[in-house]
Amino acid sequence: MKISKKIIATTAASAIGLLIAGLLTFSWILSSNIMHPSFVCSEEHFIYCGDPSQLELSFEDISFESDDGNTLSGWYMPAEASDKAIIFVHGHGADRHEGMRWFKAVHEAGFNILAFDLRNQGKSTKSFSTMGYFEKRDVVAALDYLQQQKNIQSTGIFGTSMGAATSIMAMEIDRRIRAGVFEAGWSNLSDLYGEIVEQYVGLPRFPIVPLTTWMLEQRTGMEMEAVNPENILADIAPRPVFIIHCSGDNLIDFSHGERNYAAANEPKQFWKSPCQMHARAWQSDPEYIENRVSDYFVQYL
Repeated sequence: MKISKKIIATTAASAIGLLIAGLLTFSWILSSNIMHPSFVCSEEHFIYCGDPSQLELSFEDISFESDDGNTLSGWYMPAEASDKAIIFVHGHGADRHEGMRWFKAVHEAGFNILAFDLRNQGKSTKSFSTMGYFEKRDVVAALDYLQQQKNIQSTGIFGTSMGAATSIMAMEIDRRIRAGVFEAGWSNLSDLYGEIVEQYVGLPRFPIVPLTTWMLEQRTGMEMEAVNPENILADIAPRPVFIIHCSGDNLIDFSHGERNYAAANEPKQFWKSPCQMHARAWQSDPEYIENRVSDYFVQYL
């Protein structure tokens, strides 16, 4: 039985059409998950899921506006007779609780603390997430708040995961940030997406990553190439950076931390934590890393 060329061509065209539709649908779903992450506070990860009173810290519920109209909610923890502050910036699919495990030690070292929810997360304005591209404006708004409302004269920043990338981008554009600690951050976002697609989804990077990138850029206005910290870190010097990464990070591979450290200029520090999960450096040795982070901020602020 002969099959006509027309049937073969029609079948091939249908198969190609289905493949393209499937790829577009999958990329749309991925981009939607990136834009609208879900969050449930995990005590295994964040340690604390209440408010700073759990740490016996006094605090204020605060809010302030970004320059593009987002209302950002947070906590402010005052330190006695200090004009220095640390801003904590959380990761993707998280909120201000992510920094709580660090609050006590940093506060006892003499620093005021501002921890807030980035746009589209926690109690802040619901919109969409852009992996730090627009979120860096939220950090600038936090700096304005500290300067204008709290008379803060010297500010450091601590960012985790996406918060690390966001903090690096904010530090590049705003020199009021005098020192940064960056935990579990990626070096190149496209590379990270490729690793996740291959390892956890079992699909090739091409064409999934380019399609998802294109959709994210079209849907949000972000620019993927602008959220690659390894291209930015050198410009932060001579302000210091301290990079922390778990040796067994199961989401953002340790190599990203190495690349970020290599890209940064002096003064810089690096800690290869023995932790085997994403952003668990504190859990691996709380006393050691609390002292190291506190001493770092005392030295540079």
